[in-house]
This record gives sequence, structure tokens and C-alpha cells, in this order.
Amino acid sequence: MDMALYDDTFDLFCQRLNDKDQPSLFEIGCGPGNISQFLLNQCPELTIHGSDLAPEMVELAKLNNPTARFEVMDCREIHKVDSRYDAIMCGFCLPYISRDDARKLIADASRLLRAEGIIYLSTMEGDEKDSGFDISSSGDRVFTHFHRGDYLTQYLTQSGFEIIDVKRKTYPKADGSETTDLFIVAQL
Repeated sequence: MDMALYDDTFDLFCQRLNDKDQPSLFEIGCGPGNISQFLLNQCPELTIHGSDLAPEMVELAKLNNPTARFEVMDCREIHKVDSRYDAIMCGFCLPYISRDDARKLIADASRLLRAEGIIYLSTMEGDEKDSGFDISSSGDRVFTHFHRGDYLTQYLTQSGFEIIDVKRKTYPKADGSETTDLFIVAQL
């Protein structure tokens, strides 16, 4: 993943992390640990606990971030985590879950955060009717869910969050069409 495309979307989140003394973060859907690595470079005192459904992604995240802790976990099971954190990172995990699962994830995330905790969410924005199977770079068929900012921000406020920042970025796709990525930072 080319992190340079998203650097500016992390600025406010990192600033809030750096305002805390030895902050802790739970990363949902960590993949190979690219975002964790970026955050650790920006905030060296950060303690990271990451999770991903794919065991091979967790192994890569461990290799890429030896000071962080990672485990295999379905993002729909975060309610089972018994720790509390200063921040939650959920970078492009939402495209893998439905609208109902996104609502539950946000509610569960609010219970994992300490007072004044912050959350970062990113997803591909679009209508649910456009959700469907895509072919990944490895040739696997993956169902991709599109989400809208209006209902995600509503779920966040219903779970006690205050919306701090919303950004959208439009990128060209290989087929000539465009995709809009949505980035939300909110605080309890």
C-alpha cells in the first residue's frame, strides 16, 4: 500500500495521539501492518495491539512491526477484547463488512476506548447497491461493501463520538472510472 496517498488523512489523528502520554492503540484489520508502521514512525511512544482475520497478514504485521502485538481476530468480534485504548485505527476494514456490521463495530469500538479516545475510519464511499464481488490483485474474489459518510457519522454520534474531521479523496481506477475514499476522525 502506498501510504503517501493517505499521509495527510493521518495528520490530525497522529497529532491527537502525540498529545497523550504513552498512548495505546487498537488496530482493526491491520493487514500487513503498513498503517501500524506509519503510526509508530510518527508516534514512537505508541503501544499497538493489532488484529486481522487473515493469519498471513498477522504474520506480516508482526515482521513489519516487531514492537507491536498482533493477533488473528474477526473485526466483528472486537467486543471480546477486554483492554481499553486511547485510540482505534480502522483503515479500510469497513469495505469487508456490511452496513449492519459497521454499525456494530462502531458501537463496540466506543466501548474499547478510554475517555476522550479517538477513532479513525476509512472506507470506499458509495451506494450499497454498488457493493459486489471484485477480483483482488492475487486473483481472489472478494465482496466489497461501499459505505456512505452520512450513516457512518450518524452511527458514530449515536455511540457517543463527536466528529472531528471528515475528508474525501477521489482516485482514478485502472478501468478509467473513479473511486471516492472517505476518512473520518471522531472523539469520545
